[in-house]
Amino acid sequence: MKEKIQPETPGDVSPVVDETKAILEEIRRVLAVEIEGVQQVHDQVDADFARSVIAIRDCTGKVVVTGVGKSGIVAAKIASTLTSTGTPAIFLHAAEALHGDIGIVREGDVVIAVGKSGESSELNALLGVFKRLGVVLIGLTGTVDSTLGRASNIVVNVGVPREACPLNLAPTTSSTAAQAVGDAIAVALMKLKKFSADEYALHHPGGQLGKRLTLTVSELMRRGQYNPLVSCDDSIKIMLIRIAEGQTGAVSVVDGSNCLSGIVTDFDIRRVLESEKSIFDFSIEDLMNSNPLSIRETMMAVEALALMSSSRKKRTSVLPVVDGGNHVVGMLHLNDLVAAGI
Repeated sequence: MKEKIQPETPGDVSPVVDETKAILEEIRRVLAVEIEGVQQVHDQVDADFARSVIAIRDCTGKVVVTGVGKSGIVAAKIASTLTSTGTPAIFLHAAEALHGDIGIVREGDVVIAVGKSGESSELNALLGVFKRLGVVLIGLTGTVDSTLGRASNIVVNVGVPREACPLNLAPTTSSTAAQAVGDAIAVALMKLKKFSADEYALHHPGGQLGKRLTLTVSELMRRGQYNPLVSCDDSIKIMLIRIAEGQTGAVSVVDGSNCLSGIVTDFDIRRVLESEKSIFDFSIEDLMNSNPLSIRETMMAVEALALMSSSRKKRTSVLPVVDGGNHVVGMLHLNDLVAAGI
């Protein structure tokens, strides 16, 4: 006889649900502890934070950021953030520095040393060298009265009440706080130096902002056979062939000096084909827009995008590209801008 399976009662809770609930509670707890830590660092901001920023700004040599372990990872991120925001910096791994890499440090440099306890043997072994070299040493540490803290010219207190680690051992909250302070220092330097969006773009040419601020029309425009040209004296057949070969959906109409006279687009051709008239009864001059939008080759690609969508009445997906003498030098298609990430 088969045993009857009792249906679950409304009070039954799946083990999976219990596990999910516990995970979510732990995630919220960790985030709360880390927020608490950053808040404490926020509350203990003092003049030494400002002194560190000024020292980095006034540095006549290099900015070197060093650390080991988790603090080393934070140090590397701080160096990267400083470099990308207008303050060139290098990361020096404290352990590698003991075996020759310390040679990169010179008098006049500013060294930012990141150490949670301020008692790392690898980092502290470098402190005497830093002193002999005469660098400005900024200590980012959670223990102000530590070997690192006492050796530093400027001490930035990044101490937190506790780690998010349930054992209160693994650097978690302390790493977050040190990283947040590194970000704050980098941003403060950006403002002091009046670091602009244009400068940021030059440091990030592969990013979307960089592309929007650095790419010119001449870098994206189509040339050669993909910049189809006709004159008013050419036949409609020639015009259709040029448009097909160019694969641009338009053809620029030029005069004898290669100056822009007009443009014929797929839309102009479709408008005629939808009528009862034969397209071969028209001339190129009949079909063309004699007052087309165009753009200079030296203008920014983002300006071309704005021009293409500037007016609903004149909205277009193609622009003839001209030089200073109004000579046609290329054709720009909306797809070229999209492909470039503009």
